[in-house]
Amino acid sequence: MNAKAESKDSRLDMLKWLMVAALVTAAVVGNHYFSAEPILYRVIGVLLAALVAGFIALQTSKGAAFFVLTKEARAEIRKVVWPTRQETTQTTLIVVAVVLLMALVLWGLDSLLGWLVSSIVG
Repeated sequence: MNAKAESKDSRLDMLKWLMVAALVTAAVVGNHYFSAEPILYRVIGVLLAALVAGFIALQTSKGAAFFVLTKEARAEIRKVVWPTRQETTQTTLIVVAVVLLMALVLWGLDSLLGWLVSSIVG
């Protein structure tokens, strides 16, 4: 891509991001302004503004890159081998046992050091 096309794209992207910011601002201000209206209507309005803002944001270069990133992340999540329920339970019990053991060791060490200091100080 040449420099002219990149500067045109960056200007258009900036304009799109300004439109996204204006939509989000309008949604927040509108939600506050129409606080006397039923919440259902306000939620629908905010969701519509968010959908339009998201659609506009996806049309930018950074938005397209974010969309590609989310698609790749979903593909990676599908590759993960999740532990079984039994493995999760066993690991959790081991962690709880180690935490309790360390708590007892630290409590004993604290008690011993407290006793030593109190016997030295008098």
